[in-house]
Amino acid sequence: MPTFTALTTSPGKDSAEALGEAVEALVPEPTGVGVFEIEDESGLWEVACYFSEAPDEAGLALLATIHDAKPFVVSELPETDWVAKVRRELSPVEAGRFYVYGSHDAHTVPEVCEPLLIEAAMAFGTGHHGTTLGCLRALDRLDNAGVVGNRVVDIGCGTAVLAMAAARIWPNPVMASDIDEVAVDVARANVAANHLEGRVICVQAEGFDAQVLREAAPYDLIFANILKGPLIDLAPDMASNLASGGYAILSGILTGQADEVISVYARNGINLDHREDIGEWSTLTLTKSG
Repeated sequence: MPTFTALTTSPGKDSAEALGEAVEALVPEPTGVGVFEIEDESGLWEVACYFSEAPDEAGLALLATIHDAKPFVVSELPETDWVAKVRRELSPVEAGRFYVYGSHDAHTVPEVCEPLLIEAAMAFGTGHHGTTLGCLRALDRLDNAGVVGNRVVDIGCGTAVLAMAAARIWPNPVMASDIDEVAVDVARANVAANHLEGRVICVQAEGFDAQVLREAAPYDLIFANILKGPLIDLAPDMASNLASGGYAILSGILTGQADEVISVYARNGINLDHREDIGEWSTLTLTKSG
């Protein structure tokens, strides 16, 4: 079955969200609509729509005009077995002691490593992205320095690869949360596939907004591999939930955004300990003053 995409940009969040809702009423209706902030300091928002049949281009053009967006660019995607493609192109990743792999590469797992099984269908969070790789390296570096996380949480956990990595090397259960219900289901499936049931506790929550997360605070280590905007918004809550002397590993930050994030967290008493840039992405390890 062919897949069609329709992409545009809008100058603000409200207009982008309104456009996304309006597109859902078109016939044929889209199979999915996403509204995302473009993380390049432009202030633009992207509206991405997916259709199983050719969309109403006249309707899209009208809606773009009404909502002050650029004209939609409509494309037909070739039929592709995306899982097979990802399996061919995503090789296992080594990040310090951690080895992230798909089941099709199980035969490559070294004898001495901390293995983390993430299937190829879940490409974001497999370790190939510079943000996830940077976070795993940061965790490995802290452990090598003698840090032990007795209370750890992964905010915006996605596949839960970071929470599972911490659970592999430290003794106590690790909390993992995500705002998205599907992500939490994926996280729980990965936890089961890695035989870490009871070692990683997955909950649906926005930030720290869940009783079980608040009760487990303060944390020795907080992961947050999300985006600059949410990271900045989280800074006060991060300071409230991080133990004195504890660490925060932050990513999802473009290199040009890192200084702003560092500054905001410093104003909340959480200061830079280490920074690693991988490609266009920065991973920040910060610590709360004792």
